[in-house]
Amino acid sequence: MIRGLVATAVAQGATQKEACSLLGLDPRTAQRWLTRPDGDRRNGPTQAPRNKLSEAERTEILRVLNTQEFRDLPPNVVVAILADRGIYLASQSTIYRVLREAGQLAHRTGAKPPVKRVKPKEACADAPNRVWSWDITYLSSDVRGAFFRLYMIMDIYSRKIVGWAVHESELGEHAAALIRTARDAENSQPGLILHSDNGGPMKAATMLATMKNLGVVASFSRPQVSDDNPYSEAMFRTLKYCPAYPPRGVFTSLCAARAWVEQFVNWYNYEHRHSGIKYVTPNERHEGRDVAILEQRAALYAGARKRRPERWAKNTRNWSHIKVVRLNPDVAAQLETAS
Repeated sequence: MIRGLVATAVAQGATQKEACSLLGLDPRTAQRWLTRPDGDRRNGPTQAPRNKLSEAERTEILRVLNTQEFRDLPPNVVVAILADRGIYLASQSTIYRVLREAGQLAHRTGAKPPVKRVKPKEACADAPNRVWSWDITYLSSDVRGAFFRLYMIMDIYSRKIVGWAVHESELGEHAAALIRTARDAENSQPGLILHSDNGGPMKAATMLATMKNLGVVASFSRPQVSDDNPYSEAMFRTLKYCPAYPPRGVFTSLCAARAWVEQFVNWYNYEHRHSGIKYVTPNERHEGRDVAILEQRAALYAGARKRRPERWAKNTRNWSHIKVVRLNPDVAAQLETAS
């Protein structure tokens, strides 16, 4: 039967490795079966193991685990309690297996069971204005407990800050106005991906409606997973740890906060040599001037090595142009493509 399933999948265009993976079968086993006319000659064990639990022992395990005292406790805790009383029913793994076979290994407390969150789909940017990332961070005011909100949008391909705003509150209307302004300023085409976390302004009806009207595709991180939005998180760290950040991180007024952020954005876009894009400025990469800059650097290093080859034990520094930037990359797909 398994041989037939593998053969059918291969006939329909799948590779043997993919078909075997879905069935939980090693590809070498399938290849061995195909070389034998009688297929798999394994018959399995002919008799039950000597240490198998008796039906009475299984019944006793289920009876004890379903008593009023133990029915709400996990087996690992039950085993410890019984051990303190000098009682041994079975090993912890055996008790888990018995409960699983009886259909009783389920979430039994009043708390909600854990929910598995699917990682966001990979987004690739091979040019500016393909994928944007945005987030909101707090800027402290001189009033204890009061903060200004910094909205900031970054192009992940060039790392350029394409839009920003500072407000006293988090509202979907502010976010919608910012994305509209940034989109018009960059003249981006429909299909632009805008990635964010799951905050209120990010999923506000006004924001989502504006994105739909502009042809912007929404992408969201998993709840409570900051790693899904790494570019914005890294940029905010640069902002708050740069030498020019105000003493104690306090802004005296909304106008002061806006003035400082404007200076920071100008420095970040036009002067800051970003390590993630081979130490060119975001604006140079956004305008495509980084290719010539990196080629000039590579030629300079090649000339230096040619003049004094004894000083170079290995290759020169890699100044190659980064063609594609990935957000939440699909590692499994990359490994499969590489193989």
